[in-house]
Amino acid sequence: SIDGARIESRAMTTEGDEPAVAPDAAASGEKSEKLLKREAEKAAKKAAKEAAKASKAAAAEQRSRGQNAVVSVQCSTTPPVELEACSGTRDWYPEEFRLQRWLYEKFRATARATGFEEYDAPVLERQELYKRKAGEEITQQMYAFVDQDGVEVTLRPEMTPTLARMVLGRAQSMMLPLKWFSIPQCWRFETTQRGRKREHYQWNMDIIGCKSVSAETELLFAVCEFFKSIGITSADVGIKVNSRKVMASVLDSYGITAEKFAPVCIVMDKLDKIGADAVKAELVDTQGLPAETAAKIVECLACKTVSDLEALCGEGADQTGIDELKRLFELAEDYGYGDWLIFDASVVRGLAYYTGIVFEGFDRAGELRAICGGGRYDRLLSLYGAVTEVPACGFGFGDCVIVELLKDKGLLPELPKSIEFVVAAFNEGMQGKAMKAASMIRAGGSDVDMLLEPKKKVASTFDYANRIGARYIVFVAPQEWENDMVRIKDLRADYTDKDEEKQLDVKLSDLGRVSEVLAAHAAAIGAANKMGGMAV
Repeated sequence: SIDGARIESRAMTTEGDEPAVAPDAAASGEKSEKLLKREAEKAAKKAAKEAAKASKAAAAEQRSRGQNAVVSVQCSTTPPVELEACSGTRDWYPEEFRLQRWLYEKFRATARATGFEEYDAPVLERQELYKRKAGEEITQQMYAFVDQDGVEVTLRPEMTPTLARMVLGRAQSMMLPLKWFSIPQCWRFETTQRGRKREHYQWNMDIIGCKSVSAETELLFAVCEFFKSIGITSADVGIKVNSRKVMASVLDSYGITAEKFAPVCIVMDKLDKIGADAVKAELVDTQGLPAETAAKIVECLACKTVSDLEALCGEGADQTGIDELKRLFELAEDYGYGDWLIFDASVVRGLAYYTGIVFEGFDRAGELRAICGGGRYDRLLSLYGAVTEVPACGFGFGDCVIVELLKDKGLLPELPKSIEFVVAAFNEGMQGKAMKAASMIRAGGSDVDMLLEPKKKVASTFDYANRIGARYIVFVAPQEWENDMVRIKDLRADYTDKDEEKQLDVKLSDLGRVSEVLAAHAAAIGAANKMGGMAV
């Protein structure tokens, strides 16, 4: 039969040493296997197409938002070197660096507005500059080593001793008072946590040569003005104020010797971090104080006003220091920032060189460590060679905690990549002409990104301009160039919806003042459209 013949034919084509299989079943299995393979190939192709489509859509969305291009550098999964920055340090990619520049310019603007001059110094210092007194935590946190000349050096952990060294280095030519500021890089080997790095930058403002609390008042004004300039209010941040002079007299009345004062202050400064009971225990265990004395100290730290402290300590409190505190609060009210200040007897600052009023910025939500801090250090220059005490005060304001605060408050600025002009050649033959046009525009003071390789498609050129945040794109093409002109298109025009009104042919002779020409064009088109709208 026909069916039999068919079976026989299939049977004849079955060869090999495999176990016998029913002919129909073998054919069916072979057919199914091929079908499954084809279906798998089709599915793979379809998935690849969908992935490519999704990737293209994502890239288009990135371009529309002016974001960076898709990463084009492929890196090994096992690179031969560690690609992460060292622990406690930061790489400053362009987007992060824009935030850094914004923040530092706010620092600088505040300092300049209050009459301070900027200075700087090497990040490498001699260790002896910081070994003032034993027991300071900072000496145990230095990135210290001996250089090839046998000199004990360190990456600077703070800037104030460097300032003192520089002032004394030109002591005879300095006219006091000095009002200096800097934004130095500082290094401390400590445990990293939110708002604390081993490498950080710190805005420092210092006044050298002023005895009165007017100096502290001026510094605190600058701190408050800076906060306001970035959108932070007195409801977000407060500044705790105390006096090391007053605390020294109080501790002296409790029998604390001058030698014990600095290490005891370091323990007192931990009150907010470890609590009253732990402070009492540490004063007893590490400083050898009687339990009764430790309890009195903690009771003193709990005072909420200058008057409370004066009443509690009586004659034990230095009256001059009390008067300075009261005067500071009065002047702060007159200056208009009294609502930022809070008296807090627990603030003594950890550094041994403070001698008078000390202060510390904090976030009222209690989520972050100290934002900034400083105070008076009248004896520091004497440690480095000054014959008599030189009055001095200042503060340090780190760049880490303030950024965390801005994040918490939703106040981080949007700082997209941007540039005024992109110059693009029509083809490789016009590249030299395009470079000439770019040079002429730059000579007029404008920022220009030169497209280094002409794109094959105009759409790709626009894509590039959008990704780098350009305001204008300058096309250098043969026809316009022959007429001594280039065509410029405004990519961010808000004065018209008509594409032809967004572009203008500009003479080469006008490229040095091209921003002025384009502004006049935008004003004219905008005015015409406004008049047309009114007529309608």
